[in-house]
Amino acid sequence: MVRRLAIVAAACLLATGASAQTIVKIGTASPLSGPGAHQGKDIENGARMAIDDLNAKAITIGGQKVQWVLMAEDDASDPKAGTAVAQKLADARVAGVVGHLNSGTTVPASKIYAAAGIPQISPAATTPVYTRQGFRTAFRVVANDNLIGRTLATYSIKALRAKRIAIIDDRTAFGQGLADEFAKGVRAIAGNEAIVSRQFTNDKAVDFNAILTQIRGKKPDVIFYGGMDAVAGPMLKQMKTLGIDARLVSGDGICSERLPLLAGDALGDDKVICVVAGGIDGPQEASHAAFTERYRERFDLPVETYAPYAYDAVMVLATAMQQARSTVPAKFLPALAKVRYEGITGDIGFDARGDLRDAAMTMFTYRQGKKVKLQVVRGR
Repeated sequence: MVRRLAIVAAACLLATGASAQTIVKIGTASPLSGPGAHQGKDIENGARMAIDDLNAKAITIGGQKVQWVLMAEDDASDPKAGTAVAQKLADARVAGVVGHLNSGTTVPASKIYAAAGIPQISPAATTPVYTRQGFRTAFRVVANDNLIGRTLATYSIKALRAKRIAIIDDRTAFGQGLADEFAKGVRAIAGNEAIVSRQFTNDKAVDFNAILTQIRGKKPDVIFYGGMDAVAGPMLKQMKTLGIDARLVSGDGICSERLPLLAGDALGDDKVICVVAGGIDGPQEASHAAFTERYRERFDLPVETYAPYAYDAVMVLATAMQQARSTVPAKFLPALAKVRYEGITGDIGFDARGDLRDAAMTMFTYRQGKKVKLQVVRGR
């Protein structure tokens, strides 16, 4: 009898120890298939590194040790798939979501997360619509299109001294939205006459001969493209074939390590100017460089664009949970709204809408097939 009681007591202790561990699921949603898969995988990889780092720290929240688990889902850059993925993550009761990549998937998915009370932090989506729906669950760790478009317009006119500007977008929520904001910025500085052509394509196009031929006749100094690198690469090749000697300016969708592979020798030196919606300098540069090296060692790949932002997004969620002493979304959401976190991508804090406060952006170009940092700027 004594032995039986001892066994029962030991079992109770083991059960108590097991129950003292909380499993926290973090979801990621991004394209893991299709033309944007390399960018989507970059998000997953960045989030996975954060999950591994959190588990290595053996964090305790509310008196319980936390085991962090990543649920990575493929939204295929498709709004319908995006909402299906969002519902799957909501049904799995994830504590938070890092995603999506594309504005066109982020906005419809955000409605599902909001209804479930699950915080969503996008490491990439820039459309202003996302954080203007009134959802207290929607956040982002990148600048929005208003800032990016205005910054690129100012840079094109004042730094590149462009007087004739053509604009192309891929008709996605991201591409069209960014192009519209860029056009507003150009008109505000140089007037409507500075825009000599406005053309459209789609995010799966491979032939741009017709629109580029029309643009060539307008002799632009700058061609602005709203879209992703999978289209920008072939577009640069056809620009070269047609003899268009204009700089290509765009946002973070093309500002990847893969663009040189997609564009080949059409990339040239200082022919492409792009901006990434984040910015670091000084001591933070060392942290970013260390992350980049760790990423390369872990995945045998270079960081494309969004991995550091996904990493920071996971860490921000974890920080809010620690501050609130709870892994329950309803309890840590108020802490998330007020969080201040020094991340790899810069200092992170959110305004009343969930947008990044004091958002910085980094201008890049390409030289000899390598992405080269030009300067860090802040939106005004």
